[in-house]
Amino acid sequence: MLYAGLDLSRKRLDVHVMDEDGSTVEVTAVHPDADALRTLTAVVSRHRQPVTAVVESMNGARFVHDQLERWGWDVELADAVRAKGLAPLAAKTDKIDARVLAELARRDIVPEIWLPDPSVREARERARFRLHLVRHRTALKNRIHATLIAFGHPVPVSDLFGKGGRELLERMAIPEPWSTTLTTSLAMVDEVEREIRLCEAELRRLGADHAYVPHLMTVPGIGWVLGYTIAAEIGDIDRFASPKKLAGYTGLCPRVHQSGQRDRRGALTKHGPKHLRWALIEAATTAARHPLYKERYQRTKRRVGKQRGPSIARLQLARDLTTAIWHMLTKDEPFAPAGPACPLVA
Repeated sequence: MLYAGLDLSRKRLDVHVMDEDGSTVEVTAVHPDADALRTLTAVVSRHRQPVTAVVESMNGARFVHDQLERWGWDVELADAVRAKGLAPLAAKTDKIDARVLAELARRDIVPEIWLPDPSVREARERARFRLHLVRHRTALKNRIHATLIAFGHPVPVSDLFGKGGRELLERMAIPEPWSTTLTTSLAMVDEVEREIRLCEAELRRLGADHAYVPHLMTVPGIGWVLGYTIAAEIGDIDRFASPKKLAGYTGLCPRVHQSGQRDRRGALTKHGPKHLRWALIEAATTAARHPLYKERYQRTKRRVGKQRGPSIARLQLARDLTTAIWHMLTKDEPFAPAGPACPLVA
């Protein structure tokens, strides 16, 4: 058995291959493209031994993973942060990183991460691209508002981009070149709106056939867009053994620093997909007005105080929703609020 460590950068893939005794077999560097990766596997195949490879998770790592597995290697994706924790280095270069990854593979202590299958990757890309378009639309609208403020134009309408708002914009006297940029921004808003509608139609069609989305839509604060996003980001619920595991994956849990009698909680870990955290916080913001959660949300907000109360209460509610989601998806049942532990008696 051979063990390969792969350190990936934008234009270079450093490779260190060692055998079961830890002796170096190959040290090379190739371009991270399909032809170069095929050539790499052909060169290493001269040793006539199976290869287990490790590459740190980053942009482009999934392509390297898929290409090398296509040519017969067994490739694992390593968590970059945890890998550095296992092997802190005094001197860090790409060649050293590749050797460290090969050594982790040889010792079978790779902090491997879950790699979603192609269907999950496709679902994530659709949901994430819609969110990208929404943020782009918001940036364009904010730019238009900023232009009006710069020239002292009030906005007496509630929706500047509706019919009345568009008529108001046409009557405003704004000098060049700001007038042209405003007109161009409005045209771009309309174009992005069309693309968002197309994305949403596709998400709605696919979400109707998704096993998780119908159940997620029964949760307070979760509509079909958030339901599809959460389902895509979670992937397979069976990989989480408990609600705590799922909550840890969301990154909504605080860091814990414990030593002896001291137990200090820090900032959020923010591990896991940031789009999943966004979706859960969005759901919690809406669920805070639901009768089931409103009283507890308000109580937490008052207890923590005006400055941090709302954000802490939302985080707590998002974690509660995460726990509910785990139970729903593992039991394959819709949302049901928890009742008393035992029946009430007269």
